[in-house]
Amino acid sequence: MPGPVLITGGAGFVGSHVAEALLAGGRDVRILDVLHPAAHAGGDPFVPDGAELIRGDVRDPDTVRAAVSGISAVCHQAAMVGLGIDPADIAAYVSHNDLGTAVVLKALAEAGYGGRFVLAGSMVVYGEGRYRCAEHGTVRPGPRSVPDLEAGRFEPPCPRCGAPLAPELVTEDAPPDPRNVYAATKLHQEHLLSAFAREVGGVEIAILRYHNVYGERMPRDTPYAGVASIFRSALEAGQAPLVFEDGGQRRDFVEVRDVARANLLALDSDAGVQGVFNIASGEPRTVGEMAGALHTAAVAERPGLPAPEVTGRFRLGDVRHVIASPDRAREVLGFSARIGFSEGMTAFSSAPLRA
Repeated sequence: MPGPVLITGGAGFVGSHVAEALLAGGRDVRILDVLHPAAHAGGDPFVPDGAELIRGDVRDPDTVRAAVSGISAVCHQAAMVGLGIDPADIAAYVSHNDLGTAVVLKALAEAGYGGRFVLAGSMVVYGEGRYRCAEHGTVRPGPRSVPDLEAGRFEPPCPRCGAPLAPELVTEDAPPDPRNVYAATKLHQEHLLSAFAREVGGVEIAILRYHNVYGERMPRDTPYAGVASIFRSALEAGQAPLVFEDGGQRRDFVEVRDVARANLLALDSDAGVQGVFNIASGEPRTVGEMAGALHTAAVAERPGLPAPEVTGRFRLGDVRHVIASPDRAREVLGFSARIGFSEGMTAFSSAPLRA
C-alpha cells in the first residue's frame, strides 16, 4: 500500500475538501495544519474522520520532517491568503507562504522524496488579466491610478493609446504580474518549486492556479475571507452586500468541490501532470452578478433581505478583470467544472461557513 498523502493546511477551506475526497477514494491522509487564528477563529477545526492530524507549523523543520515521513504524495495548501491588511503583513505573508514552502521542500530533499507535489497556486499571479486593444492588439495595462479610481474610471485603458480595452481569457503562459504582497508570495512559491524540481530531479510538480473558490466551510467575514463569503456573511446578518467599484469586475467563481476534484486528478493521474493549470469554471461572471445571485437565493428563504449596494469604493491592490482559459486543465488533467454558477451560488447561500 502506498503511504499517506500529506495535505498541508488540510484542516482549512480547500484542504479539508481535498482530504474528504481522498478519504472517500480509499486513500490514507495525513494533515499538517497550524490552525492559524486568521483561518480558524473559533470552534473546533474540521478534520475529516479517518485523517491523521499533525498540529504544527510548516515553518518548523522538526515538525515537517515528521510529517513527510513515509508519504506517497504532497498536496500543499497551507498559506496565508488575501490581500493583507497593511504593510505590516508583509513579513508574515513571506514567512508562512515562502519560508514554509522552502522548509517543506528541504525536508523532502532530505527524505529522498520522489513523488508528486501539487501546489495550491492562485490566479493572483497574473495581476490584471489579458486585454486586447482594437488598434494595438494584446496589451498589458499598468496599475490603475488613484485619480481614475476616485473618478469612477475603473476600466484600465490601453497603455499605448488610452482607448478602451476588451478583457480576454488568460492562459497559463501569460507573463506573471503580481500586484500585491500575497500575489508576490504565491509566485515565489511557484519559482521555488520549479527550481526544486530541476535541482533534485524525480519530483513531478503540478501547480493549480485556483480562481475565485467558494463553497461550504469557507471562512466567514474576516480580512482574509474571499468576496463570496463576505457577501454571504452580510446577507446572513441581514445587511446589504457592499459591492466595490461598479460591480463590473469579471472573475471566475469555481466551487470548492470542483477544486478538490482537480487536486485528486493532479495527484492520481497516470499521465504526466508537470506544469501550471488554471482551475476555473470557464463561466466568467461579474462581482455584481455574484452578489445578485447570492441575494436572489437568500431572499427566497428570508424575504426582505436588502439588495446588494454598489459603493464605488475600491482597494488599490485589486485588479479589474481576471478570467481564465480552462483548456489545459481539461486536456491534461481531464478536469472540467461540474457545478454551474447558479447551482453553486444557490447552495452556497445557505451552506455552513467556518468561524
